[in-house]
Amino acid sequence: MRIVGLITEYNPFHNGHLYHLNKSKSITNSEYSVAIMSGNFLQRGEPALVDKWTRAKMAIDNGVDLVIELPVIYACQSAEIFAFGAIKILDSLGIIDSVCFGSESGNIKELDCIAEILNNEPELFRECLKIGLSQGHSYPKAREYALTKYIESSNLFDPSTINSIVSNPNNILSIEYLKSLKKIDSSIKPYTLKRKHSNYHDKSLTGTISSATAIREQLINNTSIENIKHVVPSKTYKYLEDFYNEYRGFNYLDNYSTILLYLLRNSTSDSLKNILDVNEGLDNRIIDCSTKYSSIYDILDCINTKRYTMTRLKRIFTHLLLNLNKEIVHELVPIGPQYIRVLGANSKGIEILKMAKKSSKLPIITKFADYIKLNNALVSQMIELDKKATDIYELGLSKDKSKVNLDYTTSPYIKLAN
Repeated sequence: MRIVGLITEYNPFHNGHLYHLNKSKSITNSEYSVAIMSGNFLQRGEPALVDKWTRAKMAIDNGVDLVIELPVIYACQSAEIFAFGAIKILDSLGIIDSVCFGSESGNIKELDCIAEILNNEPELFRECLKIGLSQGHSYPKAREYALTKYIESSNLFDPSTINSIVSNPNNILSIEYLKSLKKIDSSIKPYTLKRKHSNYHDKSLTGTISSATAIREQLINNTSIENIKHVVPSKTYKYLEDFYNEYRGFNYLDNYSTILLYLLRNSTSDSLKNILDVNEGLDNRIIDCSTKYSSIYDILDCINTKRYTMTRLKRIFTHLLLNLNKEIVHELVPIGPQYIRVLGANSKGIEILKMAKKSSKLPIITKFADYIKLNNALVSQMIELDKKATDIYELGLSKDKSKVNLDYTTSPYIKLAN
């Protein structure tokens, strides 16, 4: 019984994800799959188009065996923290044989080599990093320079590929997955698949496999969802159609404009400095821009520079929305996820859970209220952030449709074989 782990957002589950699922099982010789999936807020600092339970249903109905939620304190973070949380959950299950992730590179040896260098930071690498920083380069550029010099001097592989490796988002995540596997000394074997067809940031629908970015653009900016019918599985389309019919749209950051404007205009320099990723100088820039514009995207454009990327700024806004301050994050993130929260399973997923209950280092939660019985302060602190995130997520939907306490009232989606 071989089990492959997948680290996902499924926003939404599309044909590329289906390819990734099937190919991952094939190259790892796995009969079972477990997806660690972000909840209602995502790594790029945005709310998911549809809620976590709907996305779990998409995954299960399209062949994933078990869907586990990545706690929000890891889900809406930098690539390093996101990867650490997801890998830690997979490792804690005690039954995962492999993990397979998509990358632009598709070369696991080169990605693993870079992860090893970044984890160990050999002396030559550190010296070159200092040189890069002293020349006024940003940290990512200085790191790229140091990697190139180190790999060139060590003759590890063609250093001319470094730029394309470290500047592509899925490569960056892949390197972080590999770093985390090494840091926790996990026995899980990593595999990577070269991304098929569309690039991560492509905004146009192409063929039958398009980027999630292109699909989201279509869903957010068009009054009809039929345009995406050919790039998502039929079961995904049905769930999207049902969600759209119920809420007359999908969820995105602009739906929180009024709340965010209130929070921004009520903020002081000191209060903003307590929000994760806000450093000296950025606080004043945020306050200044929030008094000039009333659209969240106009405010983001105003703040955005090479130094402050759009993704980082969106995460800051989401941290502000969820009140994820530096103290909470610095206290909880390093200890790793404290529970395994099930969002969905099929018959094979139930088998996995039965095995995991014997091997897991963490408590497995299928009924949300059961966390109280654990009487564990860290579990309570972390999982209550997930509940708060769900309640706030609902505020972005139609006022007459938004709900509260869904974590208590919504059961995992279970699909048993006929």
